[in-house]
Amino acid sequence: MNLLHSGKVRDVYADGDDLVLVASDRLSIYDVVLPTPVPDKGALLTQLSLWWFEQLSDLVPHHVISATDVPAEFAGRAVRCRRLEMLPVECIARGYLAGLGLKEYQRHGSVSGVELPPGLVEGSKLPSPIFTPTTKAPVGEHDEFMSFAEVEALIGADRAAQVRDLTLAVYARGAETAAAQGLLVADTKLEFGLDPSGEVVLADEVLTSDSSRYWPADRWAPGGPQFSFDKQFVRDWSAGLDWDRTPPGPEVPAEVVDATRARYVEVYERLTGRTWS
Repeated sequence: MNLLHSGKVRDVYADGDDLVLVASDRLSIYDVVLPTPVPDKGALLTQLSLWWFEQLSDLVPHHVISATDVPAEFAGRAVRCRRLEMLPVECIARGYLAGLGLKEYQRHGSVSGVELPPGLVEGSKLPSPIFTPTTKAPVGEHDEFMSFAEVEALIGADRAAQVRDLTLAVYARGAETAAAQGLLVADTKLEFGLDPSGEVVLADEVLTSDSSRYWPADRWAPGGPQFSFDKQFVRDWSAGLDWDRTPPGPEVPAEVVDATRARYVEVYERLTGRTWS
């Protein structure tokens, strides 16, 4: 296998006509890779993605060929995938106001050009889920919000409408599924590519704790930070540091690593009904 790309969390290898996508235990926040890994994180992300790809297969085709036909050293945290022409847009759906979406709303009253009602606060549920795409920034740089018109200009109007509709459909299915387990999906980030026939295919990861904000429904309280089953916990920890959110990232204390891993495990177990060992 040949290493094609090493991203913030995943490494992509070429293996004949296929790709092998390997999830590491690396942790990134604010587009900066931190020096401290989270044990089992790569396997947890991979296994949760595989579960979600199955749940969503009737909505959109996905890139997975096999979760077992991978090199032994990557077993459990790698997926053999189809090669795709990846679309140069991060497709984000938001059902609640948090993170960079909240900051964008506070500045402009809108997110990615989507006007929102006045008076919303951190954690507010939006009137309906919205599509808030961003650029795909290189490692160490920050994604920037895009308007829908900018997405249309980049990939064409028909394709832009298709990925917007698919993003919102995946979010709706994910939110409904999670709600049955007492979880809210505040937002989620998806990536799509095109297969040789031009069909849009869901790729990378889907509805994981790295690509989504999960909140316990029984603790949801708009007006401040929410308890999160995702890496928001690490973002919150880093807020108390003298760090400007540029590389190099800070070392993460063991207790923060352990608490973060526990959150990843709990989301996996609650959603899938399986026990993580």
